[in-house]
Amino acid sequence: MEIELRNLAKAYGAVQVVNDLSFSLDKGEMIALLGPSGCGKTTTLRMVAGFIKPSAGEILLRGRDVTGLPPHKRDTGLVFQNYALFPHMTVAENIAFGLVRRGVPRDEQKVRIAAMIDKLKLTGLEGRYPKQLSGGQQQRVAVARALVINPAILLLDEPFSNLDAKLRESTGIELRRIQRELGLTSIFVTHDQSEAMAIADKIAVMNGGIIEQLGSATEIYEAPATRFVAEFIGKANFLNGSVAERSASGVAIDLESDGRLVLPAAKVRPELRDVEVMIRPENVALSASPTENAVAGVVEVVSYQGATAHVIMRLPGGQSLIAECRGRDAGALKPGERVHATLDPQFVAVFGR
Repeated sequence: MEIELRNLAKAYGAVQVVNDLSFSLDKGEMIALLGPSGCGKTTTLRMVAGFIKPSAGEILLRGRDVTGLPPHKRDTGLVFQNYALFPHMTVAENIAFGLVRRGVPRDEQKVRIAAMIDKLKLTGLEGRYPKQLSGGQQQRVAVARALVINPAILLLDEPFSNLDAKLRESTGIELRRIQRELGLTSIFVTHDQSEAMAIADKIAVMNGGIIEQLGSATEIYEAPATRFVAEFIGKANFLNGSVAERSASGVAIDLESDGRLVLPAAKVRPELRDVEVMIRPENVALSASPTENAVAGVVEVVSYQGATAHVIMRLPGGQSLIAECRGRDAGALKPGERVHATLDPQFVAVFGR
């Protein structure tokens, strides 16, 4: 195990920013701390880096308790959100900074710096200053500076937030390639769910200082543990209902939008009565005729998006439902048309309300 956080907490007076947070990573794993602003993800990262002292809990790196150690005595490399490059230093000097601080011999410095410049595709930029670089180039220099010290753990604090969408995607893929190639264990902070799902092995969805769910991208998307996770990750429909019947084989839920949904018994906790049913738009199928596990409604908006189209329906009782269909089929649906939406029970999640 490369890193373990045990019951980590941070409070500022009466304000609990991080509360009883625990997770561990094996060598080469990358975890994304994902959540809205103020959820505690950056505070957690800075506690691991040593810039913030925890109020409680432990941080272990390769089995060694580093909770009370200052940043320079931890085997971590950190890439800041604003890159924090020294404006009076060249690219080569910025990359060398951590090596100089650690007293690495000059000959070894040259070898390591050359390797990082080659790996991060910075050849020819060694003598430039940060103001002479593009945002993407500055980001690569910051990553090179963090990697050149051969850290046990790589920490990334929203490193792509200053890049445009296309460059952010390509840089994220490149960083993931390097991270896997070097076998680096990494903690990555982001508020961008697409970014987290694209490059992380594990995702910790945070809210109010706690981890609401820890799992793979597939797990948190297809089987959200809480309503917050279901709403925060991707697009989701929520329909109100109540449990009407229970049996060993299934549970029948009467929806307020005049439909009945029959689900496997394991999908609905025994104590639930009034519920919210969640389903993703791509798991809603539209048809002209009624089917099982369906609700009827009226098409309000058809939003063509190329390969796919989003169809917004208005259901009885006023709730809306979004269905995703193939873009080529969008032209067959018109506003005002009555349609039936079938909810695939396999992909339904149920929460209490």
